[in-house]
Amino acid sequence: MNIGMIRAAQGRLEGQVRRTPLLNSPFLDEIAGRRVWVKPECLQHTGSFKFRGGWSAVSALDPDVRACGVIAFSSGNHAQGVALAAARHGVPAVIIMPSDAPRMKIENTRTLGAEVVLYDRANEDRDAIGARISSARGLTLIKPFDEPEVIAGQGTCGLEIAEQARAEGITRADVVVCCGGGGFASGIALALEAEAPGLRARPAEPERFDDMARSLSSGRILRNDSLSGSLCDAIITPQPGELTFPILSRLGGPGLVVSEDEALHAMALAFARLKLVAEPGGAVALAAALFHRDEIEGDDVIATISGGNVDADVFAMALSRHRA
Repeated sequence: MNIGMIRAAQGRLEGQVRRTPLLNSPFLDEIAGRRVWVKPECLQHTGSFKFRGGWSAVSALDPDVRACGVIAFSSGNHAQGVALAAARHGVPAVIIMPSDAPRMKIENTRTLGAEVVLYDRANEDRDAIGARISSARGLTLIKPFDEPEVIAGQGTCGLEIAEQARAEGITRADVVVCCGGGGFASGIALALEAEAPGLRARPAEPERFDDMARSLSSGRILRNDSLSGSLCDAIITPQPGELTFPILSRLGGPGLVVSEDEALHAMALAFARLKLVAEPGGAVALAAALFHRDEIEGDDVIATISGGNVDADVFAMALSRHRA
């Protein structure tokens, strides 16, 4: 992985991806005790940053290979990103999704034209299922985070952050990134290293599923004890990636860990103050920026909202539990 791959991905994404803004609210600044800048990838195509990586990976395939179709596994956001990228290229897509994924994500993935295969994430191995189907049908597997072209696509968000931070006069800040397997955080970290070395990527995760934070602290890859049981389903993975962990070990700051209730509170504040819809997993970085001020240094902090694909009942619960 290198900055050249990210810049090449940016070229392929030109005209396909939305350039999301960098937003600020004085109400959020007051809570955090510093200026808070929000990069709302919930406004991206398919409602999350995952379209960047999906398009990058599908567009990088040899045309003859791509024509046979692609396969991916995801709880929903990577699923939709790959499904839309495949549809726009006119090739088939099979998406393996956990049966307990939010209903909206399953339905959206099917609507985008992909074939959805459901599995029990607690008792079945999605990697084994994917390998079996891809082998039988000649499909190319697009991994959700531990895939160079996916990381490169996610890194294009980091290039945007670097440029937008310069425009705002921000030269030093933590960039807090919602983190599952680490594709988004590591791509952003590589982009910042090249374009904004004063900005440092820091992964944010929910309690009980903080494998990246624990791994970075210990210096070795550690697994989560469980793979289900969190509203932050979008960023629940077994363990950090073999590609992403070394990148964040070298370039990232310590991980930040938030409670599920803090994520819900951040959702309510994003809606009230920025008019943004965030899903729980997509709000953990903002939650860390707002409610963990003593773990962050400097006058500015940049936080991603990585996705907004939330079921109506969960969003209503966030708004009813926390009055902004």
